[in-house]
Amino acid sequence: MRIKPKSPREALQPEPAPEPPQRSRHVRNPLVILINLIITLAVIGLAAAGAALYFGKQKFEEAGPLKEKTTVIISSGAGLSGITDRLASQGVIEDSLIDEWVFNVGTRFYKSATKLKAGEYAFAPGVSMHEVMSDLVEGKAVVHSVTVPEGWTTAQIIERIRQHPILVGEITEVPEEGALLPETYTFARGTNRQEVVNRMKAAQEKLLAEVWERRTEGLPVETPEELVILASIVEKETALADERPRVAGVFVNRLNKNMRLQSDPTILYGLYGGEAWLKDRSAIKQSELKADNEYNTYQIDGLPPGPIGNPGRAAMEAVANPSRTQDLYFVADGSGGHIFAETYEQHQQNVRKWRQIERDRRQSEQTNQAEPAAAN
Repeated sequence: MRIKPKSPREALQPEPAPEPPQRSRHVRNPLVILINLIITLAVIGLAAAGAALYFGKQKFEEAGPLKEKTTVIISSGAGLSGITDRLASQGVIEDSLIDEWVFNVGTRFYKSATKLKAGEYAFAPGVSMHEVMSDLVEGKAVVHSVTVPEGWTTAQIIERIRQHPILVGEITEVPEEGALLPETYTFARGTNRQEVVNRMKAAQEKLLAEVWERRTEGLPVETPEELVILASIVEKETALADERPRVAGVFVNRLNKNMRLQSDPTILYGLYGGEAWLKDRSAIKQSELKADNEYNTYQIDGLPPGPIGNPGRAAMEAVANPSRTQDLYFVADGSGGHIFAETYEQHQQNVRKWRQIERDRRQSEQTNQAEPAAAN
């Protein structure tokens, strides 16, 4: 095929531009445009949500603004918004709309908004929002305690609980003597006083049932209540743990021989009740010894009508499993313990030794008091 050469004139003229491509009718369709817009916005939204989620997670788990250990009290029924406001006002989280929003959303994201517990919480410096949420969900509140010494009367225990500044509410039911277990009890701020008393009573009932089941056969106590009575006497007779079984053994031997217990603390309780141990009454007066007294084991046979205090675990276990000896007497040895004897003659010798120790002690005290006076 031969190509026809262009003339000089034709060669100088520009070639016509190509026609623009025809756009598809589908592209110009408004529905297609709308769909494209929606997809674009969705992609942008997902990207923004991902960025917000990443930012929120970082914010939720990073160290918070708290500079020093702070205690925060979360009230019952405060709700998530109220709790957030409380945390912000105490500086546990930043007092800003963004941080409060992050804590709210983060807590809801973990499905914990309805699981936050009231109480008193101690937060460490730099605690994160996530850690705050976890503490509130797990109820890691500050724990307070009240300690009840062994042998205290119910009146003493009730007074200590009433005076405790963290507990709330009134004590409406006061248990009988011997019904409470002396121990250390822990509780959160806002716990009701009656609740603590009920816990003490339940603990005593549980322990007494266990001790009664493990008791030695042939004891001269017929009921768990009688075991508590004798344990309360043992509790007041000695403060030494290793002596309790032996003291219990003496009283068990006396009961088996139909001898009177002759325990000084029973005299005091019969005369002064729950106030018996509030004052120093180490020496029994003759007038107290001879006064009519249904608890006075110098006057009555067997056990008194009730406990003279609330015995602890060791005293009850000592009565349930006393030492197997022939001891019938004991007297103080001057060092905080006691000397035991099987016969009255041996006991009298021990009593004379004790009285000599007391005389020497009084003489030494008088001498020590006289020396400063002479120096002046």
